[in-house]
Amino acid sequence: MSSPNFLKQLTGSFANPAAENPTVEMIEAAYQHHGLPFRYINFEVGPDKLADAVAGAKAMGFVGFNCSLPNKVEVIQYLDGLGESAAIMQAVNCAVNRGGKWIGENTDGKGFLASLEEVTSARGKSFVLFGAGGAARAISVEVALAGAASIRIVNRTKERAEQLATLLRERTSVQVDFDEWTNNYAIPANTDVVVNATSIGLFPNVAARLPLDVGSLRPQMVVADVIPNPLRTRLIADAEMAGCTVIDGLGMLVNQGVISIKYWTGVDVEPEVMRQRVIQVLGM
Repeated sequence: MSSPNFLKQLTGSFANPAAENPTVEMIEAAYQHHGLPFRYINFEVGPDKLADAVAGAKAMGFVGFNCSLPNKVEVIQYLDGLGESAAIMQAVNCAVNRGGKWIGENTDGKGFLASLEEVTSARGKSFVLFGAGGAARAISVEVALAGAASIRIVNRTKERAEQLATLLRERTSVQVDFDEWTNNYAIPANTDVVVNATSIGLFPNVAARLPLDVGSLRPQMVVADVIPNPLRTRLIADAEMAGCTVIDGLGMLVNQGVISIKYWTGVDVEPEVMRQRVIQVLGM
């Protein structure tokens, strides 16, 4: 009879604030469903304590951890290397211990891409992307690396949009354009995929509507929202009314978790288990 093993493999998240992050419930649900001897813990850690937290994770034998705001850039200096997309966007949300080397990955855009690929390929597609912040950067880099033909960045601040456009032009082969976001933006008729990468419509501001001309939405378009709560944002509702194929933000969140778990454990977990757990704990 073999001796029982009571040592769990550790993973977690370093964020500030940390209390509102449902990722812990989602990933723990996957571990339990698949009988994996892993645990996931939320830690409230800001940049001032991040060096100690990373050193502690290494000392305690973590197999990896997530980094959320405000640690996604700060953490890079404590790692040994970066994956391709993380190196381009200079932001890490998932650290992985690979043979004693700590490698930073970014699963934000990868999670979106996985959701998109459930309905269509990014290759050869024309994108309209609302926003130029962290989510927009992660998504645009991943779809560009996946072969997108063009990305039109729609943003109120020209300077921030130009920074993202410059990054994409220098590090990928995608064609990039910029439109200033004024009044209700009309989606160009030849657009394949529309993405809201802003926080407009995020709980508790669920009544907020993305300033766009809903009459410019066409049935052949795929419309995606990065907001996981509520599941059915005003944008998703408008797009459904227009006959578009829609992708809610929870798919991106769940797929980020699926990819992180694969990095840490080597196991492909069941996304629906994670999705249902988030819906349950958030009361959606």
